Amino acid sequence: MLSNRVNRIGMSPTMKMAGMAKSLAAQGHDVIDLSVGEPDFPTPEYIVKACKTALDKGQTKYTANAGLPELKKAIIEKLQKENGVAYQPDEILISPGAKTSLYNLSVALFDDGDEVVIPAPYWVTYIAQVQLAKATPIVIQTDEKDDFKLRPEALKQALTPKTKAIFINSPSNPTGAVYSQDELRPLAELAADRGMAIISDEIYEKILFDGVNFACTAAFSEKIKAHTIVVNGFSKAFAMTGWRLGYAAGPKSIIAAMEKVQSHNTSNATTFVQHAGVTALRELSNQIDQMVVEFQKRRDLVVKLLREIPSVTVSAPEGAFYVFPNIKRYLGRIGKGRKIATSVELSEYILEETKVATVPGDAFGTDGFIRLSFATSQERIRAGISRIAAALEKLS
Repeated sequence: MLSNRVNRIGMSPTMKMAGMAKSLAAQGHDVIDLSVGEPDFPTPEYIVKACKTALDKGQTKYTANAGLPELKKAIIEKLQKENGVAYQPDEILISPGAKTSLYNLSVALFDDGDEVVIPAPYWVTYIAQVQLAKATPIVIQTDEKDDFKLRPEALKQALTPKTKAIFINSPSNPTGAVYSQDELRPLAELAADRGMAIISDEIYEKILFDGVNFACTAAFSEKIKAHTIVVNGFSKAFAMTGWRLGYAAGPKSIIAAMEKVQSHNTSNATTFVQHAGVTALRELSNQIDQMVVEFQKRRDLVVKLLREIPSVTVSAPEGAFYVFPNIKRYLGRIGKGRKIATSVELSEYILEETKVATVPGDAFGTDGFIRLSFATSQERIRAGISRIAAALEKLS
């Protein structure tokens, strides 16, 4: 009865692990959830007030399918001021979350037989969305010693006449890796020269550490911009995960195709949320900077604690709020009477043994690692890593 395309994909592993953690918590267990990619900070009050004002004004009807003109204008201003790239209103599409923008894009771009390059570790949904569009994901494994960044030589080797697009995610989920301009430009130039679409997922652009600068792919040149679709949103930087508001910026023809898809699934993003989005972009407060400062403290803490666990290695992420430690030396050991052969089994063991939720690296296309989110308090981070260390020590 079900379609082949649905049978090809599974439930989002991150959502599955978060669901298991919530189920255990509902049973009365003290669960420490290090799986969820959600800031634990409240949405800034000035944004909440703007939403309330929109509701009080009765701004609850449909907007144009592509979004509020005022929000488009605010996004255009943001992209020009912060990223140095110019767009017109018909090159912007507002959607209910960046994930929806990416889905609209996959349906608009890909056909059966197309190949889409996805560097691993990758965000879990890229693969599923490409498969739902009936295209073929071409996964390129990156290396821990390269900070999990794709190199031009590896990209060249993966290209075929069927290659349609490449996904770039910087800062990265799950590794926190951030591409510098010098690292990103050669990839973008190669893709543009081959006529490929460059899907630049920039949702974590404001969460950067150690003075690292963000490189916007579309800003490199007019040629690269003509091949790039920037996808961004409000969930991470503004702690607005449940609000569901994202956008795409790109060539007029591609945005028009995405709008056509959106007209048949979600229609416009929630009206009063869009009004709040205008305020979020135009009345920036220092709450975002304060959030990033705290994230860096947590980053430093979680890296320090993980490096104290025997046989665990981890790179210090330069952005986002995840670490991706290497736990390969614990695979093949015995825990609770069974052999732990994969990162999936290790994450399940850790959750069962210690009630700490993590996400297995296999979900991101790279076994032998686990992803931990440090979007929680330092106290919970200390307790969670302590429990993980104790669980790993019990493996024989």
